[in-house]
Amino acid sequence: MSTNDQSSELQNGDAKPQPDSELHRPEDTAIHPTDNDEGDSSKLNQPIQSSDNDIAPGGVDPKPQGGAEEESDKERTIESKDNAELPKEEGSRTFTMRELLNELKNGDEVSEVSEVAATPAAAPRHSQESTKQHTEKNSAAMDLINSITGSDEEGRSRQRILTFAAKRYASAIERNPDDYDALYNWALVLQESADNVNSDASSPSKDALLEEACRKYDEATRLNPTLHDAYYNWAIAISDRAKMRGRTKEAEELWKQATNNYEKAVQLNWNSPQALNNWGLALQELSAIVPAREKQTIVKSAISKFRAAIQLQFDFHRAIYNLGTVLYGLAEDTSRTGGQDVSPNELYSQSAIYIAAAHALKPNYSVYTSALKLVRSMLPLPYLKVGYLTAPPPGNPIAPHGDWKRTQFVLNHEGLQQIQNGERATVKVEIPDIVSVSPCADLTLPPGPSICIDTIHGQIFLIADSWEYLDTWLDAIRLVYTIFARGFSHDILCGIVIWWWDRLRWS
Repeated sequence: MSTNDQSSELQNGDAKPQPDSELHRPEDTAIHPTDNDEGDSSKLNQPIQSSDNDIAPGGVDPKPQGGAEEESDKERTIESKDNAELPKEEGSRTFTMRELLNELKNGDEVSEVSEVAATPAAAPRHSQESTKQHTEKNSAAMDLINSITGSDEEGRSRQRILTFAAKRYASAIERNPDDYDALYNWALVLQESADNVNSDASSPSKDALLEEACRKYDEATRLNPTLHDAYYNWAIAISDRAKMRGRTKEAEELWKQATNNYEKAVQLNWNSPQALNNWGLALQELSAIVPAREKQTIVKSAISKFRAAIQLQFDFHRAIYNLGTVLYGLAEDTSRTGGQDVSPNELYSQSAIYIAAAHALKPNYSVYTSALKLVRSMLPLPYLKVGYLTAPPPGNPIAPHGDWKRTQFVLNHEGLQQIQNGERATVKVEIPDIVSVSPCADLTLPPGPSICIDTIHGQIFLIADSWEYLDTWLDAIRLVYTIFARGFSHDILCGIVIWWWDRLRWS
């Protein structure tokens, strides 16, 4: 069967190759794909959750070490908050995970504990009843942590550090129940401990640890509503609880809580691609549970979150890939039910652009490689994007509005080119010449969503058919330019276009 035939079958829902369910983990990177549910209509469903150290503009991560790991074994990296945002007394100082690790390595934990215990509590006095309540809560949380046994020596060593940290935070909270930093850091300890829970029946459930972590985050944010890190990690904990419940009503409520917390995190810290990416993932999961009449609105909201993350960090491959998966799912839904302004073929093509870009940025990720095999034939090869834009006549960028014509444009790894009457026309933008690409609002231009491509030779203005269509062109041009700037990633993108085009011609 030819590749074109395969594409047709994919788009009609007759053949759905299963992407790789395993994910290699590069060094110093923690990633969180979610499992494919059997009932999901989309077979391209490998969203990847962010952690705080996801974005590394300096280059591609080292080649993955060892074999593939099951998704359930992934470890989330969560950094504790180092500095308080509101002044607190020195007597209730809390400790970060990094400090604890350093102290244990240096053998100073005993002296530090003694120092903390000897420091007089400067916090305000609380009633005996309040202190008793906090002591009981602390005891319940400590019982959960003390019951955890790691599955190997590394896990046991890690859990000893977490238990030591929990005792410190419990002591700090007993001295000062309003110590929001101690509550926040203790929530992190509980959340990290949940990853150490093994399959032993005597171990506390992961859900119980995450639920207790959520309580600590709730208390911390009530005391200090500006802790955006707390809202972010709280949302991750809620998401992990929701994943355990499948597609139930309880899971739906948890996903809604997670989206609300991601929204608060973004409101407090708008410059966070990770939070936007995870917000989009939570919405994507929620869309699979809610009634069909609500799904389209939630999916569009998820798309906007992924796109916002990419606009903050053009090489944020996780958000790029996740946007590709949600567009693929939308294409499948549209092919079955219709009702969209954009055709399924156009959505499939858009999905393929993002997945190809993610693969070019991170060629070592097996999930991206598998996804590219699924969607490669949906690209309009030998181009990455083909569509229509309204452009001025040749040599007259300030021509009267009536002289502007809607013509075909093509984009590949080399640049953007106008095609008129089957031949290459005047408007041509080489990728290396681009300075910036942005939407613009200029009253001298014809009506409609306009795009400004600023090059070393001057500005080029084009008009799109709709704002949604404008976003797809902006993303495509920016992604190609970003990949070009990454050097060898551009060679990979070039290979996708040329090599697969040669295969299509000979198939």
